[in-house]
Amino acid sequence: MLVIRRRIGEAIRINDDIRVVVQDVRHELVVRLGVDAPAKIPVHRLEIFELIKQENRAASAANVMDWLQGGRYVGNDGAK
Repeated sequence: MLVIRRRIGEAIRINDDIRVVVQDVRHELVVRLGVDAPAKIPVHRLEIFELIKQENRAASAANVMDWLQGGRYVGNDGAK
């Protein structure tokens, strides 16, 4: 892991198209970061990213089981 020390207003660059700026530091424990990235690159907090992965795995498993049982995928609205 690369550890970089930055002050408020300073930034780091990831490749040519992602910029992370330190916006604020509160009580020496909370750091607010601004992320400037192209719309095609998803940016999530780690806990949200993990939830998305978990939901995708569950949906994929449900689709596979439905397919193996000879059915079609049933969406949230109950329609096939």
